[in-house]
Amino acid sequence: MIKAIIFDFDGTLADTLPICFYAFQAVFKEFDNIEVTSDEIKAMFGPSETGIIRENLIDSNHDQAIELYYEKYSEKHRELVLDNEKINDLLLQLKREGYKLGIVTGKARRSLLISLECLNMNDLFDVIITGDDVDTPKPHPEGINKALEHLNIKNSEAVFLGDSEADILAGFQAKVHTIGVQWLPNYQTLEFSVQPDQMFSSVDEFIQHLQTIGMNNCESK
Repeated sequence: MIKAIIFDFDGTLADTLPICFYAFQAVFKEFDNIEVTSDEIKAMFGPSETGIIRENLIDSNHDQAIELYYEKYSEKHRELVLDNEKINDLLLQLKREGYKLGIVTGKARRSLLISLECLNMNDLFDVIITGDDVDTPKPHPEGINKALEHLNIKNSEAVFLGDSEADILAGFQAKVHTIGVQWLPNYQTLEFSVQPDQMFSSVDEFIQHLQTIGMNNCESK
């Protein structure tokens, strides 16, 4: 039976891509005096925000740039990232039904904690693996494997949901039942090159199917 539901965060549990774009654009404008597009920022995704800045910013004042990123991320969060009642209800329902809940995200822990605080999600998760906690980001399965180890469950007992190509590849490499979601206004990947085990475009579809997943005991690939 499925014991744990593990989620990506940006674009999966919260519509945080707009605030990420806003903060990165402010950083690159301030320090490199260049305008970067949302697509250009998406192409940098993989490492945490600090990793992205250190790898892509021309200006050498990386520590200052990182602080500006968090300042911008925090100051506009409540304006640009709205509560999603369906996501909140989903998480609460899963908790009531006894599932362990996890997050595996490329975000740095600092920005994730800002988001969890703003969205009142602080106390919902049994394990959180951030970009700060792994040596190799998604699509490497390290983060998912760490979450499984922390929860003390087998890969056949977990489901992983994500909105990006890297999420799907990481889920496959971790040999968990992997679900692609496009249920928020902004998500990272329009079309996956490798098809996930399932796709859902609404939270309600996932809720309806969850019982079937559990009954079928999703087999490890």
